[in-house]
Amino acid sequence: MNQYQQLYEENRDVLGERGDELKAFLESAAEIDKVFAPETYAVNLRRLKLPVDAAKSFKCAVPAVSTTPALVVNDIFQPSKRLPEGVTFMSLRAAAELHPEWIPASVRDDIKSAESRLNDLLWTDGALIRIGQNVRPERPLQLVNILSAPMDLMVCRRVIIVVESGADAKLLLCDHTQDSEHNYLVNELIEVSVAEGGRLSLDRVEESSPLTVRRSEMHVQVGANARFCSTSSLLTCGDSSSKINVSLDASGAEASVNGMVIASGTQTPAFHTRIRHKADHTLSNQVFKYVADGQSNCTFDGLIIVDESARFTEAYQTNHNLLASNDAKMHTEPTLEIYCDEVKCSHGATTGQLDDTALFYMRSRGIPEAEARRMLMEAFLSDVIANVGIDSLRERLRHLVERRFSALAEGSDSCADCSAINALKQE
Repeated sequence: MNQYQQLYEENRDVLGERGDELKAFLESAAEIDKVFAPETYAVNLRRLKLPVDAAKSFKCAVPAVSTTPALVVNDIFQPSKRLPEGVTFMSLRAAAELHPEWIPASVRDDIKSAESRLNDLLWTDGALIRIGQNVRPERPLQLVNILSAPMDLMVCRRVIIVVESGADAKLLLCDHTQDSEHNYLVNELIEVSVAEGGRLSLDRVEESSPLTVRRSEMHVQVGANARFCSTSSLLTCGDSSSKINVSLDASGAEASVNGMVIASGTQTPAFHTRIRHKADHTLSNQVFKYVADGQSNCTFDGLIIVDESARFTEAYQTNHNLLASNDAKMHTEPTLEIYCDEVKCSHGATTGQLDDTALFYMRSRGIPEAEARRMLMEAFLSDVIANVGIDSLRERLRHLVERRFSALAEGSDSCADCSAINALKQE
């Protein structure tokens, strides 16, 4: 019997009946074993409380971002306070029991990965974020995911985000490893739906330890005249892979999906994007940038699909990469699949090193080489930061990116102050 199937059978009283999920998982169980073996992790299916210093994640060395925050400690939700009217921000486990009608149908199995099918089988908690019809919260919402345990731990968490028609919201998702001495395996599934005329700005920041393996999969459905904007900032990581699947389902739907990565040491960051245009007059734009240092091994692959019915589509994708060391590697594969003639689409990728002419010019003006390199790398990422939807977060990211590059210049693979991104002002 597969080890994860055995886990399910032994904890069926806690997880409930998941026969369909078990069947789907078993179809890809061999692939799961290849992805996650041979490490051995504890799995907290019984929801035991593990030690965590939540206050530690709210200490800050830079000005605070004002949000409405909640926590997921490993895979257990801790609620926010004083929610705006029309906003639901609660434990997904509790929502499934108390308000199952609020939870939309899951994404199609044919586009789910083996990891997400494991999540279907073993998830125990996460968050439900629901923005009611025409609701426009003044402050961004924030979900801080904290890893902290006295043992090696596998976490299966799920986040469902529902933006109803006419609503407009901003959301910040942060991933933070508080304990850097243990191995963690994160299996995260995020499902997003933005209804007709809705707007969602979703910013994501990862600051995880070198011992953390993170597998995140996000599925987004965008309705008529709705807009989804997402910017992912990967500041530190171990083995991190994020899949972003966006479906533009109706006329006038738009998506902007952006990301930046700073990689060093032996880190292996990867982004895989898939944007599908299903209807006419839809628009998508992607910009991903990587700075790869040390012996890091980075990956980006992006796919744009334009269906036959998606006339007058506009779809653009760019990936630019900067190799800051001779040993860093970058693998990039932008792809277009177009089944309709009346479209405007483009894609491209570049990989290179710092401009020697610009470095020489700056050094001739008295700027030390290390500082000149840092300034050029910061400038390289500036347009991605400009796409961040939360104004105060943009300023903080500029500060954290500067500190990250300063740490690299000093020979450190980590950012001593990146945890400040989780330091938020609770009002």
